[in-house]
Amino acid sequence: MPETYQIDSLDRAILQALMANARTAYAELAKQLAVSAGTIHVRVEKMKLAGIITGARIDVSAKHLGYDVCCFIGIILKSAKDYPSALKKLDALEEVVEAYYTTGHYSIFIKVMCRSIDALQEVLINKIQTIDEIQSTETLISLQNPISRTIVP
Repeated sequence: MPETYQIDSLDRAILQALMANARTAYAELAKQLAVSAGTIHVRVEKMKLAGIITGARIDVSAKHLGYDVCCFIGIILKSAKDYPSALKKLDALEEVVEAYYTTGHYSIFIKVMCRSIDALQEVLINKIQTIDEIQSTETLISLQNPISRTIVP
């Protein structure tokens, strides 16, 4: 399999349909796209092997689960060599839902979800800021998430 698999219009249509509903049966996709179910299966497997399709998931509403506070925290490390150990410690915190190794002012940028401002304060003071490798942090609280989408194939 080539390192960069070139998708065509059928692959794009398959990806768009599965991104809208990952539980769509191959037979249903085949009907919608006027091809055989076998063709859908082969195309999906090729895209999996190429690393284009990495899994299927269910999206849940953090707000409906009681997580009302979303924030982003820029982290400045004491030293670049501290990245692996700091990342391991951040990964152990269930409130940290995303992490990015970045260029610019911050070494790491994380997304944190908490149930309340009090819970966020607890996470900041007693968890994140106690990590020895962290020199300083800056917290940005999200007021809303008006745009949330994935890449369109």
